[in-house]
Amino acid sequence: MNTLAYAILGLIDKDKVTGYDLTKIFSDSVADFWSAKQSQIYTELKKLVDAALIEYEVVIQGEVLEKKVYSITTKGKEELAAWMHEDEPPLSQSKDIFKLRLYFSEQLTSQELCGKFEKQLDKCQLLLTRYTVKFNEYDSSDIPTAKIGDYLLLKGAIAHLRTQIEWLNESLAYIQK
Repeated sequence: MNTLAYAILGLIDKDKVTGYDLTKIFSDSVADFWSAKQSQIYTELKKLVDAALIEYEVVIQGEVLEKKVYSITTKGKEELAAWMHEDEPPLSQSKDIFKLRLYFSEQLTSQELCGKFEKQLDKCQLLLTRYTVKFNEYDSSDIPTAKIGDYLLLKGAIAHLRTQIEWLNESLAYIQK
């Protein structure tokens, strides 16, 4: 199975969800460390059902709208637990278009390069604000077990963004001197 399948298993293990719910979670809650398109999610859901790792119940919403609500099976819980106990692969290199373009920055004037850094800085600051608001919803002295992962990931993402913002500001000052 691929990592997306395990991510979906883990999300369904947290709570019964629809395909729409999963799409929303991937675009909001886990977006900073894992992404998936709607078509990928629905393809994986079918595979997971076929493998008997998840099942669904058709629920009628309104008068005619049917939706599938997915839940994890015992076999799915066992598969997820086995994956959780595997060793992590070596750290991979991320694909960062900003940094790739920075590597070829001799193609830009100093003013254009500063513009790129300023735009990247704005993006990082917006994301930091969003994560900080979400992080501040937690009472760090009483985090439910089901939310520890989200709390720790937010804390890590905030630390990473602060470091990124510091680097961007230092680089911008260096370019402007």
